[in-house]
Amino acid sequence: MNKHLMKNPAISGYYPDPSICRAGEDYYLVCSSFEMFPGLPIFHSRDLANWEQIGNVLDRESQLHLRANSFVGGLMAPTIRYHDGLFYVIVMSTSDFGNIIVTASDPAGPWSDKIPVPDVTGIDASIFFDDDGKVYVIGTGAIHEENGRRKQGIYLNEFDLSTMKTVGPREFIFDGALRDAATPEAPHLYKKDGWYYLLIAEGGTEHYHSITVARSKTINAWYENNPANPVLTHRNLGFDAKIANVGHGDFVQTQFGDWYCVMLASRLLPGRHKNIGRETFIAPVKWENDWPLMCWDTGMLQGSYPADQQLPWTPYEPEQGFDDFDGTRLNDQWVFWGTPYQAFWKLEDSALCLKPLARDISRDVQKIQRPKPGEQVIAGSKVTDDCISLVGRRLRHPDFRISAKMQFVPEHPGDCAGIVLLRAVNHQLRFEKSMSEKGSVIRLVLVTTTMNCPPYMPDFKGLTTRAVLFEEPYSHDFVMLTLTVQDMAISASFGQSHNDAKTFRNIADFADLDPESVGCMTGTLLSMYAQSNSGTENWARFEWFNYEGLSQA
Repeated sequence: MNKHLMKNPAISGYYPDPSICRAGEDYYLVCSSFEMFPGLPIFHSRDLANWEQIGNVLDRESQLHLRANSFVGGLMAPTIRYHDGLFYVIVMSTSDFGNIIVTASDPAGPWSDKIPVPDVTGIDASIFFDDDGKVYVIGTGAIHEENGRRKQGIYLNEFDLSTMKTVGPREFIFDGALRDAATPEAPHLYKKDGWYYLLIAEGGTEHYHSITVARSKTINAWYENNPANPVLTHRNLGFDAKIANVGHGDFVQTQFGDWYCVMLASRLLPGRHKNIGRETFIAPVKWENDWPLMCWDTGMLQGSYPADQQLPWTPYEPEQGFDDFDGTRLNDQWVFWGTPYQAFWKLEDSALCLKPLARDISRDVQKIQRPKPGEQVIAGSKVTDDCISLVGRRLRHPDFRISAKMQFVPEHPGDCAGIVLLRAVNHQLRFEKSMSEKGSVIRLVLVTTTMNCPPYMPDFKGLTTRAVLFEEPYSHDFVMLTLTVQDMAISASFGQSHNDAKTFRNIADFADLDPESVGCMTGTLLSMYAQSNSGTENWARFEWFNYEGLSQA
């Protein structure tokens, strides 16, 4: 009897918009990374149950221009495909205002410099290699009907890999399973038994998210709607479902002919909060009457499934939560917020050192400026004076604890360094050593923002509020800072060691970092940071950082 399980989430933490491909007996998966650098984390598996991060697709300045702003810009909804010995990733970069393609012979890298593909428009573009040698791109766009009504749909265009340009006319092939379907997006195309199958997401990536499927015998014809659509959703389970926002799927076929689907979903924390963000889940697929069928026994995504016995069970060493920075490079789980153009960090004498920069970590979110209609803008300028001195990793557990040992001597008001729970659109909890009018202090600062709409909408307006929850004198050079989240209650402690730590229990609510307006696009980043508008040369020195999950990942 097979005792191994494929557990959900397959990849915990905010690794959303998963796309998967197989190369021989190996499986590779990429996810959205938004404004995090390096971009597009890539994972490897042999059994579809155990996943190991092997790198990041976009890890060089020349590949990725990112501006730290709202947390929800940057890179979203990549597609990875393997064809004739080469891996392809296509992704929308909102920083570049367009889609780009990169390639690699080894998915662990290095990947090529980005190739802009301005005639591949819309979000969530995908690439498809047909068995007759032709290549196609599939994307989203506006369908203009004869009565002048404008709606969103899925288009298909032949694509020339030698020129990286579209060929011939664009054909619209589907507009959603439901009448007036909201945001049909995330198209992926497959071929099976003479049918072309189109898998898309509908309903938006929040509560009404879903996966739907259509098919056609001809690749560029209008696709037939599956009468059983949606093939997977949790919107019918209500707003208190433990797993929500299920959608944005991608199929993969094993070397033995079996099918699986990876997708995003969110684990709901108490009070309908989604601080972990959207995560990667997986489910088996079977075919019935030439249509794919998922979750056929229960009608909803399960916490685990029996692992495929034909695939070689291949566990990996668990990701380490403790890092003493005793290497020559940062581990793959560490990321920056925005492209780190300035030399604000270094690994030195078994410590991570951060230079305090003038950029305020909680600066008001700025409205994203879109190009004018018909204008194609590829960002190339380096914003070298607008970096945030910050290094972080993704939250992967509902309950957790982070700790860091830091040496930092603030000299002037505004000098500060510490640890932070960082959420989208200026929602953050900073635990820092700083300089006040009374001298050096330890303080806890809650930052929240009210807004009228998401920051990528043209009418965005936001108002940021900063509140000091406590402030205590502290004169020592070294400090150990700890933040603990349990059942949404946040406790904070500090001292020279664990033995003399002063603790403030239940001093903040994790829910404050995740109001409904934030949404689930990203999750929470657990970070170290430093800032100063005085030009101090006193770097913050972190001897170690520890992340401990207190509940199931």
